[in-house]
Amino acid sequence: MNASTNSLPISLRMNSSGFTLIELMVTIAVLAIIVSIAAPSMNTQFANQRVKSTTSTLLTALKEAKVESIIRRQDITVIYDDTVSPQTITLQANNVDISSYDISDRSTVTQTITPSTVSNIVFKPNKTIDNSATVLYTICDSGSDDETPKQVELTTIANVNTMNAGIC
Repeated sequence: MNASTNSLPISLRMNSSGFTLIELMVTIAVLAIIVSIAAPSMNTQFANQRVKSTTSTLLTALKEAKVESIIRRQDITVIYDDTVSPQTITLQANNVDISSYDISDRSTVTQTITPSTVSNIVFKPNKTIDNSATVLYTICDSGSDDETPKQVELTTIANVNTMNAGIC
């Protein structure tokens, strides 16, 4: 029952022995074209993912500060430090660090606090922000110009909201 290639003529055995060099080159060229078309889209996807990750980290830090101020019944200060690498968000109670969050080096976070005289955010145990401050964070990615920026808004009553908005 076994078919033997020895019984085939030499011309058939030589023709069915594998791929030609031209067939392999055409296949590689087609793959190169497909990769070159997909690469820019993948770069944008990675940038959007980094923005989402940074937004999630920022949300977690702000929500933890709000909860800790209520549980501990004391002021919790949120300090955003963009002068170090990686950028950090530190939560402090009575000048003692509670926790710290690192932000990706490829992410750009812009903090806008109103009124401008306030430098750090202080969560009060009564579920408000000290000095009736409102804070807006704009998160972008330095690796791409096509990503969708996100904004995190912190209201005077310590509500945290996210939105797809902002300019990078």
